[in-house]
Amino acid sequence: MVKKKVVIKNQVKMFRLDYLCIALILIISIALRLYKINNPIADWHSWRQADTAAVARNFVRTGFDILHPRYDDLSNVQTGIPNPEGYRFVEFPIYNGLFASLYKYFPILSLEMYGRATSIFFSLIVITIIYYFVLKEENRIAAIVSALIFAVFPFFVYYSRVILPEMTALGCMMLALWLLYLWKGTKRRVASWILYGLSVFFSAIALLIKPTTIFYFAALVYIFIQKYKFDILKKIPFYVYFVISLIPLVLWRQWMAQYPEGVPLYEWLITDVNTFQGRQNIFLRPAFFRWIFFERILNLILGGYAAALLVFGVLAKPARSYFLYSLGLSSLLYLFAFQGGNVQHDYYQTLILPSIAIFTGIGASLLYSHKKLFQSLYLSMFMVSALLVFSFTMSYYRVKDYYNTSDELLSIAKVIKTITPQDARIVTDSTGDTTLLYLADRRGYPAVTEDLKGLKDKGMEYFVTLKSDVAQEVEKEFELIFSNDKVFIFKL
Repeated sequence: MVKKKVVIKNQVKMFRLDYLCIALILIISIALRLYKINNPIADWHSWRQADTAAVARNFVRTGFDILHPRYDDLSNVQTGIPNPEGYRFVEFPIYNGLFASLYKYFPILSLEMYGRATSIFFSLIVITIIYYFVLKEENRIAAIVSALIFAVFPFFVYYSRVILPEMTALGCMMLALWLLYLWKGTKRRVASWILYGLSVFFSAIALLIKPTTIFYFAALVYIFIQKYKFDILKKIPFYVYFVISLIPLVLWRQWMAQYPEGVPLYEWLITDVNTFQGRQNIFLRPAFFRWIFFERILNLILGGYAAALLVFGVLAKPARSYFLYSLGLSSLLYLFAFQGGNVQHDYYQTLILPSIAIFTGIGASLLYSHKKLFQSLYLSMFMVSALLVFSFTMSYYRVKDYYNTSDELLSIAKVIKTITPQDARIVTDSTGDTTLLYLADRRGYPAVTEDLKGLKDKGMEYFVTLKSDVAQEVEKEFELIFSNDKVFIFKL
């Protein structure tokens, strides 16, 4: 009797070459992400990074009260309600607490460096899982190119090392997808339950860190469909997975509702953007498509030329299943659901970066391997490689300025530290930008939301302005205690 060879569906046999490729890609990734890792928080999107880091800094100083995260902004700028306790209720502060713990118990690096290192660590997880998924679903060339794009393209690199929760949330969701992907193919009962349980855990963590990762549920559902086929609606594990994943998020949102002064306004994220003409509706307008698909994805993220590879990758017939397309669908759903947020801030595109890398890698692989399309395989390889290099260069010239920091802002922060007591509460006319508050290590108002006398009654002690004309008016009522060619500081 001849025994049939049992093949476990979706099981990947990783060769020594694959481990070597992953190792080399990760080494390159780390090297690029260490660039200016010790930068002060005064680079691109410094205000959002400052808010995130401030929560971690307050954990270190006042204790890890993760149910009451606080930052430096005491105003009503972000929430519309006065926030004297400085509550910061957005994502559940897992990311902040993680790098705050590293700094508190292993104070080898600065708090900011630990924040960036945490983002880097989770970006390496994303790169590894991208390689695995594409290797399994397509081929080795596509896997290498996809992982390399995420590893080296400038936009990917920058947002893999900023002090923002997006990359950590993305890493956790990719882990959830990978574990469920393995669960789908395993036949051993104990291993199956372990993989399932771990996947649920990381899915719940991802949602707590960044609720917008919920759009990856489309890919998770597809894995269940692959597992159960038409019986999916009869399978209890399908329902249990998403219920357990959502329970922590629901509880957190209910808890947040008790502190409306700490919950930033978010309704605009779906339809609106702020412009010099005020808030404008952009939902399904031509401007939305121009900003997202032309300015951001085509030019900023892919550097122009590589967008052709992305299109080829999307149009290519899948080699094994539509799993990678479910990732793409997740990204599209996210883009169209939060049109205002995605147009207003480019860091919102962090969550779609895996899909962009994957389909661009598939497109490159298609041109590398399709011998009938070209006169010479070597010529096609050269042209695709040159296209990727040119794209990298064009994206680099757009992103390189993201690393720049303001020496003027840093010097002003040093002056504030010197002139004002450590526990002083200050007001700056920074139009809501909290960067100066963070750099000066002071709490207060990042904007003049009312008359300075009213702010004094609310406990503000100093007013800081960079504008000489404003200083001339304020000097009529309050004492000027310091001035130079950059900053004016008043005692309220």
